[in-house]
Amino acid sequence: MTLRLLTVHAHPDDESSKGAATLARYAAEGVDVLVATCTGGERGDVLNPALDRPEVRADLPAIRRAEMAAAREILGVRQRFLGFVDSGLGEPPDGCFAVQPLEKAAAPLVALIREFRPHVVVTYDETGGYPHPDHIKTHQVTVDAFDAAADPARYPDAGAPWRPLKLYYQGALSRAWFQTLHDAMTERGIDSAVGPLLAEWPDTAPTLDITTRVPCAEYFATRDRALLAHATQIDPNAGFMLHPRDIERAVWPTEDYHLARSTIPAELPEDDLFAGLRSTAR
Repeated sequence: MTLRLLTVHAHPDDESSKGAATLARYAAEGVDVLVATCTGGERGDVLNPALDRPEVRADLPAIRRAEMAAAREILGVRQRFLGFVDSGLGEPPDGCFAVQPLEKAAAPLVALIREFRPHVVVTYDETGGYPHPDHIKTHQVTVDAFDAAADPARYPDAGAPWRPLKLYYQGALSRAWFQTLHDAMTERGIDSAVGPLLAEWPDTAPTLDITTRVPCAEYFATRDRALLAHATQIDPNAGFMLHPRDIERAVWPTEDYHLARSTIPAELPEDDLFAGLRSTAR
C-alpha cells in the first residue's frame, strides 16, 4: 500500500525552503507526496537582485507559478494551489488569505484531504515559523482541516470523511540549526555569514520541541535545486545558499519536526514521519 504525505505551505518556495529534502527522500522511496500551497505569492517581493526588473514585477504571479511547477518536478512531488490571494507583509488587503473566515479558508484543504487521503500532514506551528500573516493562517487552517476532514457533520459536500493519522509542525531554520552551522564553520576557519543573523536573533523567539529528525542529507542537493528554481525568491549569492553543504551534511544531516497530533501510539523520539504506521496505514 502506498503511503501518502501532505505538506501545507503558505506560498510558492516555502515547500523548498522548509522540509524539501524530506519530501525528495520520501518521493524517491515511493511515498505519494502532495504539496498544498495556500496562496500564489502574488504580493511577495523579488528577492534576487538579478531579477529585480519592472517586467518581472509586473508578471510576478505567473512567474511564481512557473517556478513552483519547476520546483515540484525537481522534488518529484505533486502540488496543488488552494486558490487564495497572498496577504503580503503590510496591512492585509480585502479578500486576501489572512482575513478569510476560518471556515471558508479551511474548506479547500478539507476537500483536498478527503480526496488525497494522506496518512501524515505537515505544516507550521502556531507562530507560522515566522510572523507572516499567511504562515500563521496556514497553521490555523491546517489544524482545523485535520480535524474537520474526519467529521462527516462538517463540510458534508466536500467528499467522504478521512482521518489523517499524524500531524507534524516544521522545525526548519531554527536558532539551533544556525548556531550549529556557524560554530562548525568558525571551528574550520571558514567565514560565517550566519553570525550577524544570530546576533539579531530575538531572545523571546519561541523554541519548538523537536520530536522527529528525518535523515535526508543525500537529498540536500535536490533541495537546493528546487529552492533555486524559485529564482525570484532566492539570491544564489546570499543567505541560505552560502554555507558549505559538506559541513551541513556533517553536523546537521536531518530535517526536523514536532509531532503535534497522533491517532496512533508514538514512541519518541522518531526518525521517520511514518513511524508506527508503515504496517498499519490504510
